[in-house]
Amino acid sequence: MKKMILFAMVLVLGALMAACGSSNAEEDSNEEVTIGYFPNINHVAGMVAEEKDLYSESLPDGTTVNYQYFPDGSAFMTALETGDIEAGIVGPGPAMNHYTSGAEVSVVAAGSTGGTVIMARKGAGIESPEDLAGKNFISPRVGCTHDVQFETQMKEEYGMTTDRVNGEIKHVTGKPATYSNMFATGNVDVATVPEPWASFIEEEGTGEVLIDTPDVAYGETLPAAVFVTSNELIENDPELVQSIVDGHKSATEFIQNNPDEAKTIAIDKIKDITDQELSPEVVDRAWERITFTYEVNSEVLQEFANSSHDLGFLDEQPDLSGLVDKQFIE
Repeated sequence: MKKMILFAMVLVLGALMAACGSSNAEEDSNEEVTIGYFPNINHVAGMVAEEKDLYSESLPDGTTVNYQYFPDGSAFMTALETGDIEAGIVGPGPAMNHYTSGAEVSVVAAGSTGGTVIMARKGAGIESPEDLAGKNFISPRVGCTHDVQFETQMKEEYGMTTDRVNGEIKHVTGKPATYSNMFATGNVDVATVPEPWASFIEEEGTGEVLIDTPDVAYGETLPAAVFVTSNELIENDPELVQSIVDGHKSATEFIQNNPDEAKTIAIDKIKDITDQELSPEVVDRAWERITFTYEVNSEVLQEFANSSHDLGFLDEQPDLSGLVDKQFIE
């Protein structure tokens, strides 16, 4: 009888230990989180977070963090909508355009402000914006953030529009890393350039500043990069979103407190991803045109959206009242 009682106690104790073991295991996450960003200076928070493994510090133990790099905002937003990535850094233009088209996405933080420069090719005979009639300009994509900044300025200040609306300036698109070479070969006259490629053009001597960041439309106030995620993730797992945003905030604060190390990380990551090596001088110059912050200004985003509508990039007057969700940065 005693043996039976002892055996039963062993079974109960074993069951309790197994239950305790299961409880501890459940505290570790088996989830995968993929973060997206572009290989440019405005997205340094993504590079720093990856290099310093900052998302692993803020996410639940056991979470696998992956990174995916994108050539443009449209590809990024498509990946976010299809669930290929959970969150990441993108230009405000693509985020806004997809939101107004019905995408269930939210801007939960900023990445940076500033960093857009309008450059003119040396030898193009362009001394001021008034000289752009009959010239061509390049931007990363039609309707992207930098395109809207350029076209807003040309229309509102100089009364010029592009050939997209039968205007005086021809528009072409291409990757910013190629702009210096396109200047050198004479293929384009003007470029609306995100850093660090504006500073790279200056170093190469193929172009010169026509309108610097403080004087570009929305130059220092518009978020040059925003941190976005899906509404589905916010609704289903707000704690995970908070952990992701906390990692992004840590990366931004690291940049603010350790600019020299952050610059080195940016140089190395851009070389790894694009095979383009930037000099410290280029990055120093670019850094001066950018403010790294996770605070996001929803009013400026609405003004920018209004400009996109006025230019014909959006069919309907946009209402961005539900786009920005600040609960994760407050």
